Amino acid sequence: MTVDTLPPYETAEVALPGGSVVVVADPVTGAVVASGWKSLDATFAFLTEAEQARGHHPAPRGGGATKAAVDALERYAGGDVDALDDVLVSQPGGPFLQRAWDELRGVKAGETDSYAGLAERAGSPAAVRAAGQACARNKVAPFVPCHRILRTDGTLGGYAYGLRVKAALLAHEGARPADEGTLFD
Repeated sequence: MTVDTLPPYETAEVALPGGSVVVVADPVTGAVVASGWKSLDATFAFLTEAEQARGHHPAPRGGGATKAAVDALERYAGGDVDALDDVLVSQPGGPFLQRAWDELRGVKAGETDSYAGLAERAGSPAAVRAAGQACARNKVAPFVPCHRILRTDGTLGGYAYGLRVKAALLAHEGARPADEGTLFD
């Protein structure tokens, strides 16, 4: 199949702590290929030009390629903080990024790790900046939970969707960053 003959991506939106999450899923594989706390257009911009050429259409609520992701997000919002663990995701990236993203999925809800810890678990202990880049380049949040990575001192660090979203997710999961009390002052 060529890009021209593939069906368009399906999209959905689900309310979560921190705001609404847009999900873009591939109807051929069922994998989430982009998601985040941005508009549909901004989330769709995560995709490569070839992927964008496939277009998108809204999926019926709880149906189509987005069904597993929507169901998992709704369970997560309802308190099942482990519901996102088994959703199929796909995003392009080299070997280190793929290892780092796999390791991110191993950080359980309610737990956190540091960028240094992520680099070590991904097999490159000196690659702390690369671990930070893996978080920054993650296109399928919260399914790959980069919000669970904190600075070595336990403070939040950064988050592509803003620190309020990161703090809301961590609070929802029962994790407590060192600087949580200063976020909403």
